[in-house]
Amino acid sequence: MLFFLRLFARLPLPLIHFLGALAGLLGLLRGRHRRIVAENLRAAGYSGHRMLLAAGAELGKGYLELMPIWLRPYDRILAWVREVHGWEHVETALARGKGVIVLGPHLGCLELAGLFIASRIPITALYRRPRQEWVHQMMQAGRARGQAHMVEPDLKGVRALLTALKRNQAAWVLPDQSANSGEGMVMRFLDRPATMPTLLYRLYGTTGATPLVFACERLGFGRGYRLWIEPLPELPADAAAAAPLVNAVIERLIRRFPSQYLWSYRLHRMQESAGERASAP
Repeated sequence: MLFFLRLFARLPLPLIHFLGALAGLLGLLRGRHRRIVAENLRAAGYSGHRMLLAAGAELGKGYLELMPIWLRPYDRILAWVREVHGWEHVETALARGKGVIVLGPHLGCLELAGLFIASRIPITALYRRPRQEWVHQMMQAGRARGQAHMVEPDLKGVRALLTALKRNQAAWVLPDQSANSGEGMVMRFLDRPATMPTLLYRLYGTTGATPLVFACERLGFGRGYRLWIEPLPELPADAAAAAPLVNAVIERLIRRFPSQYLWSYRLHRMQESAGERASAP
């Protein structure tokens, strides 16, 4: 399997994105998948077949581009980042000496954003081990490049994030991940309530590090990527008060290129389940 994936990874990026778009559109033929994507789009204020098709195509690109990003030489994939907007915010944060909390929402090409950051500064990120060992090895080899350090999402991993920030390095956090009730709190995101993680706010309160939002936008026709780095306003210490400010910045970035958000992700499923239970006789 790995042999064929390596062959696929050698294809030109425009062809990979073309094939990914086709795969994504075919994926919309699955009724449940199409309903989830359409419902998430509709709840966020997007409707119509054109947006649904665009989102489906971008989902497919996102899956297939993982192979070249993990399996191609590091310098080759870094060259795909054609533009960087906002790196001065990283330099300002590092000058403060308290580290950078990298907020990477499910927007654009997450993998390439992380690898680009690791080419310039040390970064520690949590990851969840996949079930297949060969996939785990491929993922680790693809992600742990440059100055990237991968740790599992347990107490030891959180301590590694804290250590990185205290060393004035970067720590990667997924801000729009579905969290268990004991690890997150209910907040509004994309016009709906969702249980989202509070790790960002704990790290911020403990270290005083600077949180920045990162997203790697796919350019059209496989031309490469554009990295966006967005600053946040001054955050209050209280997580409940800080969350709307953080989510507002992330949502503005999502609405800049909305088709590239992971609309298949059921971020709001815990609230949906709670609503179903509450309405049951």
